Amino acid sequence: MKYSMKPKVRELADRLVASISAWDAVEAICLNEAAATDTLDPYFALILDVYVRDSVPSVSVRQSAFPPHSVFETSPTGSKDRFMVGDLPVRIEYKSIARIGELTEIALRAGSDLWKIRDSGTYVFYRLVHCKALFERSSWIKEETARLSNLSEEFWVQMRSFYQSTMDHYLADLGASIVRDDPFHYLIASSNFINFACAALFMENGEFEPSHRGYLSRISTLKTLPDDFAGRFESFLRPDSELPPARKYEIAKLIAVSLVNL
Repeated sequence: MKYSMKPKVRELADRLVASISAWDAVEAICLNEAAATDTLDPYFALILDVYVRDSVPSVSVRQSAFPPHSVFETSPTGSKDRFMVGDLPVRIEYKSIARIGELTEIALRAGSDLWKIRDSGTYVFYRLVHCKALFERSSWIKEETARLSNLSEEFWVQMRSFYQSTMDHYLADLGASIVRDDPFHYLIASSNFINFACAALFMENGEFEPSHRGYLSRISTLKTLPDDFAGRFESFLRPDSELPPARKYEIAKLIAVSLVNL
């Protein structure tokens, strides 16, 4: 995967990779596609996925290894570091190779424990398959992505079924929230409904889910979509001031039925 970066972003990425790759636990460092957007884009961030075989150094050691920065914060589990280098937002995410391998095995089996992937989604696979490797200590990325290319049809069928069932659940909640005039539940149900409808379509097309930022641009490019999906999808996303909730519910039912019949 090739991503183009502005010179100052490339320079910062190189500095970070040089420091992080010196840690013994690091197997690979990948660039996330968010770094390819313009630095003025609100979605821009220099995100590095750091795949590790063991524990990473302590917070203080990590901070000292990074270029001069501000507003540093780390997650409670130490799996994510966030900070600013000048005006550039940086996110470092540490991912266990053992955990990735475990999820891949579950996906390859496509058995009774596939629910473990249903709950977390396939975005973890998307990031690995679509990343740009900036550092590799071995051929691990190539080997893991090759295994992910061999997923069975049963995997995609079951994952679609999981997501479709969840979509139906939120469709029912959407209708109920309108009857009860519950704006909070309406907002939650409508967002989750369209989220899982799209996720089911990615599975139908044998594609891992992108980040939610990528849903809007990628969903229309899928080869297999229900008839009239594009128009209904666009209508569902309209502000409520343009399309009242009751009408959106009718559109949601049409989307759901067309997906089930796909």
